[in-house]
Amino acid sequence: MTDRFARTDGSTTATCDTGDQVYCGGTWVGLQNHLSYIKNMGFTAIWISPITMNFLGQTPDGSSYHGYWQQDMNSLNSQFGTEDDLNNLISAIHSEGMYVMVDVVFNHGGWYGAPNTVDYSDFSPLDTQSMFHPYCAIDYNNQTSIEVCWEGDTTVPLPDFATEDSNVASTLYNWASNFVSTYNIDGLRLDSANHVNMGFWPELDSAAGVYCVGEVLDDRPNYVCPYQEALDGVLNYPTYYNITDAFGSTSGDMQGLANNINTMKSTCKDTTLLGSFSENQDMPRFAQQNGDINAAMNVVAYTILADGIPIIYEGQEQHYNSEGGSGVPFNREAVWLSGYNTDVPLYNTVAQLNQVRNHALSVDGEYLTYQNWPIYTDTTTVAMRKGADGQAMITVLSNKGSDGASYTQNIPNTGLAGGAGVTEILSCDTLTANSDGSLNVPMAQGLPRVYYLTSTLSQSGICGH
Repeated sequence: MTDRFARTDGSTTATCDTGDQVYCGGTWVGLQNHLSYIKNMGFTAIWISPITMNFLGQTPDGSSYHGYWQQDMNSLNSQFGTEDDLNNLISAIHSEGMYVMVDVVFNHGGWYGAPNTVDYSDFSPLDTQSMFHPYCAIDYNNQTSIEVCWEGDTTVPLPDFATEDSNVASTLYNWASNFVSTYNIDGLRLDSANHVNMGFWPELDSAAGVYCVGEVLDDRPNYVCPYQEALDGVLNYPTYYNITDAFGSTSGDMQGLANNINTMKSTCKDTTLLGSFSENQDMPRFAQQNGDINAAMNVVAYTILADGIPIIYEGQEQHYNSEGGSGVPFNREAVWLSGYNTDVPLYNTVAQLNQVRNHALSVDGEYLTYQNWPIYTDTTTVAMRKGADGQAMITVLSNKGSDGASYTQNIPNTGLAGGAGVTEILSCDTLTANSDGSLNVPMAQGLPRVYYLTSTLSQSGICGH
């Protein structure tokens, strides 16, 4: 979230009271100056919040610091910097060997005032009333209402684009193509994807010509997955809810998480192209639900090592906990207030997990397309396997928490040969597979365990190799 990541002046003390919902001063220059903080965690891509010009001003609902109240899609949000600043940021990201994904809104604009006061000529490129749906409040039990009625409220309504209209659609398709080529963008995150008619998305995806992942905020796989027939991927909201259910307490539903892995595989077109996440700018921080740092380690381990493209939300690596409240706007804390501390548990855990995942991609041509599956489950444990026979990543997750006892857990179905040596990535301890390939895993304090074949770690930089 550009406004909350880094300031041009480099301050780590500048005030940012999330409850005030004002611009706090984060910029593209600030982000560029802190790319190493992201790259050193092993990330190969950065998703930034919307860059288009928004309504600027304070309302009873706050300001547009988040970027979702756009008015002029052909201009940039001056609060974040200049066009040169943006181009320099994207060039810097690419020079670091990383991709950039930009958040884009194809569903609505933003207006301060009652719905019947909207001046459509203030918008661009859609600038006439006929290019928008008439105002109505959303009935979330009716899909047509979700698609044609307006998000927001009657204080800051979000006028809804009539994307089923061929003129509106072609205007947005042309805009998307030009947007991607103008700024050399590598991917798009599509806000409010289920608020747009499904038929709009395939041609948008094609016009953009880059990976497109849609936001479909719902916990039902049979509602979310069909959108992957129209887009490259969707954010994996169904699994998000299972993750927080499983690790939110020591009595969490681990079987539900294991079942979800299989359900998503059988329901979605391709789970390896979903966006895998456990926190974002719209949902409560996990640490606000459960402050146990070891539980959080399990959450990020699942997020990074399960199927899909792993996404870590800024501040998650600092174990931010939505101080002052739960969810929006309290989950949008300024990262600079952490001092960009790299000597904290989750920052290092994320770096270790990304390092082994990136290594697996380099040595196992099947790793990305091999679909993760649960190989063992009990009331406090989920073990999963991803990767080819003989060199799979074996991840053992626990919700026992920091007070969890020490014990040994046998994990079958690893695909390992008997006698194979494996290394636990987070502790660098080693283990030898039993004659049947199973692992006797030493568990303690509810910590996750991540095993990879030791012989494949040569020259990886992992655990001294």
